Amino acid sequence: MKNQNSTLKIDGIDKEILRNLMEDARRPILEIARKVGISGAAIHQRLRKLEASGLIAGSKFVIDPKVLGYKTMAFVGVYLDKAVSNPKAVKQLQEIPEVIECHYTTGNWSIFIKILCKDNEHLMIVLNKDIQAIEGVSRTETFISLDQQIDRQIKI
Repeated sequence: MKNQNSTLKIDGIDKEILRNLMEDARRPILEIARKVGISGAAIHQRLRKLEASGLIAGSKFVIDPKVLGYKTMAFVGVYLDKAVSNPKAVKQLQEIPEVIECHYTTGNWSIFIKILCKDNEHLMIVLNKDIQAIEGVSRTETFISLDQQIDRQIKI
């Protein structure tokens, strides 16, 4: 595993391989090899090196939550009482399936979370019955996303 304080050096071929796979993780290795101009075995070797460095970790399918009926995305700033520890609250937030991201942040909130709900009524239930029921949560501040404008990974 690569030390987080050091920066991995990648060359143009690595970048081209990564761009192809970021666009479509199921793109055949031989197709990438033809585009880049090296052998399939060389692609595999470079991918193993990039995985060992910690730069890439597996692949995943991206599910569109709207197809499953989850149409309300919200960001919630969570204020915690001083008496409760952040890890204890995070552990309880992890038990709520609608919570899809959780961040410690600077600023007013102790924790900032991203949640997906079917609609505003579902959101209200999750906020009132699940999140605000967590021991130590003094209050929340909610921002409903009207439409996501940018969704991308870091540019390679």
